[in-house]
Formats: sequence, C-alpha cells, structure tokens
Amino acid sequence: MSVDHDHLRIVEALLFASAEPLGIDALAERLPHGADVDAVIEELQRHYATRGVELVTVAGKWMFRTAEDLSYLMSREIAEPRRLSRAALETLAIIAYHQPVTRAEIEAIRGVSASKGTLGMLLETGWIRLRGRRRAPGRPVTYGTTEAFLVHFSLEAIQDLPGLDDLKGAGLLEGHIPPGFHIPLPSDDPALTDSEDPLEADDLADLAPNDED
Repeated sequence: MSVDHDHLRIVEALLFASAEPLGIDALAERLPHGADVDAVIEELQRHYATRGVELVTVAGKWMFRTAEDLSYLMSREIAEPRRLSRAALETLAIIAYHQPVTRAEIEAIRGVSASKGTLGMLLETGWIRLRGRRRAPGRPVTYGTTEAFLVHFSLEAIQDLPGLDDLKGAGLLEGHIPPGFHIPLPSDDPALTDSEDPLEADDLADLAPNDED
C-alpha cells in the first residue's frame, strides 16, 4: 500500500526535531485524521535502513539515532560520561529487576548497606524515580526505573533486560550458581501495586535527591 508522501515528511520532521522519543499517539495527533502511522513508520524504517541514521524503537516509542556501525565517528562530539560505581550499578540493576523496591530491600539483596548518595545520584540521572510508599512500618519509599533508563540502554521494554542465560553467555555470571537461583522477570508497570500507597504532594516536595528513606 502506498504511503502518503506528506505524511512521511511530517513524521520525519517531527522525529528529527524532537529531543525525546515519540510514541504513535503523539505522532498521530500531528497527522490528518485516519493517517496510517504504522505504515509511515515502516516506510521510514526501510528508507533509513542503510543510511547514516536509523529509526529505532526505545521504550515503545520512536527516535532517530546514528547508525550503530558509525557511532565511533561521534566520539569526539560526545562528552565523557560519568562512570557509575559498582555500588551504583548493582543498585540500578536491583531496582530494574525487582521494582518496586525499597532501600532496605536493596540492601538485603546486596548484602551491604547502601552508601549515602547512591540512590540520590541515580535519581539525578533520571534513570530511577520515586514510585510510592510501601504499606509497611515506616512507610519507606519505593523505587522504579524510568523511560530515560530504557532510552539510555536502548531497550524497547523493561522485559528486554538480559535473563539468566544471557548473563551467563556474556560472562557476567561465572562459577557455580546456587541451585534455584533465578532472575525475576522485571516489570515497570506505572500502576502502584497492592503493597504501595501513592506519594503525597508533601512527599515529592520534601524528598530531595539524596533522601534515601
């Protein structure tokens, strides 16, 4: 089926101009009623498949990125990223796989106390967010990942995180693995679970990035 040329140009312009990935609904709002956005996306993917930029899907949305085989050319234009500490990487991984999760639960999984500022730093990156408060004594804050986390790690969905076999194949899990060891299937459903209460307006105002209640 032929795709309307003007629709292609509109979606192409929107995606190039946007600093963030755009979803199908956001694109459809800017097109004439009844436009086939899926067909437009498919045609743009074919058009850019062999070019210097490509159309990719991250977090269920669409954006243009430099073709993977040419990314090395951009190295001089990109600021050196701040490296995460091992503690921050472990904390981020635990949140990604076990969300919603509290600071105490993170510490129980890691087996060590969380250093002050680790969660605050991850909040500042925009990769994790405050979700709610656990329905438990002290009502601790629960944490989860964000769309920015998916975009940064080029994941279409949180379920695309590597599983046990993937981690073993990449050499990230070596040696003897205890019987029954498994990696949970992650979920970043924004809806609060039965064990969470919503954050109040005062919570959002009072919880600074370094607050790790």
